[in-house]
Formats: sequence, structure tokens, C-alpha cells
Amino acid sequence: MKNIVLVICVLFLGVAPARPHSIGAFNLDVLVNGNLVPEYPYGGKVYIEALKKQEYSIRLTNPLNRRVAVALAVDGLNSIDAQTTEAWKGKKWVLEPYETITISGWQVNQSQARRFFFTTEEKSYGQWLGKTKNLGVITAVFFQERARLVDFHPANRPAPSEDSKNRKSSEQENSRQARDSAEAAADGRTSSPSALGSSSMKKEDYAATGIGERMRHDVQWINMELDPTPVATLNLRYEFRPVLVGMGILPANPWTDRLSHREQARGFTDSRFCPDPR
Repeated sequence: MKNIVLVICVLFLGVAPARPHSIGAFNLDVLVNGNLVPEYPYGGKVYIEALKKQEYSIRLTNPLNRRVAVALAVDGLNSIDAQTTEAWKGKKWVLEPYETITISGWQVNQSQARRFFFTTEEKSYGQWLGKTKNLGVITAVFFQERARLVDFHPANRPAPSEDSKNRKSSEQENSRQARDSAEAAADGRTSSPSALGSSSMKKEDYAATGIGERMRHDVQWINMELDPTPVATLNLRYEFRPVLVGMGILPANPWTDRLSHREQARGFTDSRFCPDPR
């Protein structure tokens, strides 16, 4: 099976502000049990329902005819090293032209990852690390490989390098602007007066991502030079259903909302006698 490739040796000059969730054919999807989780646009953002204790995967798609490198963060933590650096500085996944890959967990070494799963804030990986500023958001920032003078062909592809030392940008002003833009684009959890700001909501009512079972996931490192400006920045927010209902994003489910369920009660049934427990 083809290894997923990581990249840490890159040249960055800047970063663009966050853009809407759908940009061209770039995709950021969440899968549970191999099924696509429905998305709900709301208030200029895109939400999905977090299913408590369920493992999930993140699917990334590159629609371009050249390679891209994707900085993927879950709860503000880079999926490769759990750092909270800006996208332009972070480690990245590499997608070949027109390729789709699926990332199912936190990369913990050269050959293993530990699965993503929906849990509460208190049991999240971010809480364990003491990094809880951006719980409830998944972000993918796509950078395309810098154009070359030769046409892309497998024979022209540079051989993988073991050199893992980061190169620094020589333009300090652009680096400063990149940091400022990334901070302005940092899209942490916001509050809604109807639900998220309610004093009745507790930490266990909010979703976050845990670090789960180990799985085999081999990787390798390569050098790659990227264009300075992201071609897409995609964000997905996730919450448990009661929060989405409270925000007005989803309707109340009569089988999970106790009051709605009780309103379905009727005084008589067709049974002739009382059931006899045995």
C-alpha cells in the first residue's frame, strides 16, 4: 500500500486569510464508519454532528494537476505533531495530482497513528496536552507545489530526502504578515446566545477529539518547495446534537429530546391486559 507522505522542509513567504468551506474541488470531509457525515451551513460556517465515542476519519482531495501539501489541524493541533503553529509553519501531508487521501488519526511515530474519535472536552487529546483554545474545529490549509520549468512526470519527481531540517523564510516582513493573518484567521469556537452561551451547558455537553486505538500508518519525509499563498483554507466545526439543536442548526429529535418524546404519550393502547413480566 502506498505510504502517505509528510513534508516538513518547505519554503513559505506568507499566508492568506481563511476562505469559505468549499473552494473549487478542494474537499475536506469527515467519515464515520466509512460514511460521509452530513454538513450543515450556518452563520457563514459549516457544522457537522459529532457522534459521541465514534471514531472518525478526515478525507482530503487535491483537484490540481500538481502536488499540494496540506496542513491539517484537529482542535487546533497539527495532526502530525500536535503543535499549534500557524499553517505556513506546520508539518503537512502531501497529495499527488488529483489524489484523495484519508487521515484517521494522530501520527505518533514513523509507522503508527492513534485514531480520532469524538469525545467530551474533558476527555480530549487537547485537554491532556493542555491546549484547549480551539476545540471543536477541523482545519485544512492547502498549499500547491511551486511550478517548475519541466512538465510533471514521475521520472522528474525528486527522490525523497531524509533531511528534516526546516528552512526559514528570508523575508521577515512576509513572515510577520503571515503570523498576523493566521492569528486573524484562527477560528476557535464561538458562542451562541441560545445554546453555547447558556449557563446550563457543561463541559461534557461540548464535543472534542480524543486519541484512540493504535493503527499501522507508515510515513516518510520529503523536501518540497511551495507557493507562498494557500490555494484553499477549509474549516469544519463539530458539536454534539443537543448543542446543534440549541443553536437552531438541527431540529429536535423526538427520540432524544425528552420533552418532545413525552408529548407523544397517549392514554390508551389496544392491549387487552397488562403485560406480565416473567
